[in-house]
Amino acid sequence: MPEHMCMMPNTASQAPDGADVPLPDNYETALGELESLVERMEGGALSLEASLAAYRRGAALVAYCQQQLEKVEQQVRVLDGETLKPIDPAIDDGECA
Repeated sequence: MPEHMCMMPNTASQAPDGADVPLPDNYETALGELESLVERMEGGALSLEASLAAYRRGAALVAYCQQQLEKVEQQVRVLDGETLKPIDPAIDDGECA
């Protein structure tokens, strides 16, 4: 396989059918769409082209979800004054305080 083919970014706009599908408005919607894509791909009924398009869309959704999680983590760090600490399982008895 030529090297330049391995360097192509995985974006939804590069789907074989040319569809340029915008990313969802929020994390939950993106995650739901990603779960649906995984189910369809695991079902094995997609054509090769549809599988490639689903993979590319999935990669774009994963990147979007990661970005959203990073944004929220940064907001939590700001709110918590950069004092995030690992949860001590001995303290967490499973009850809400």
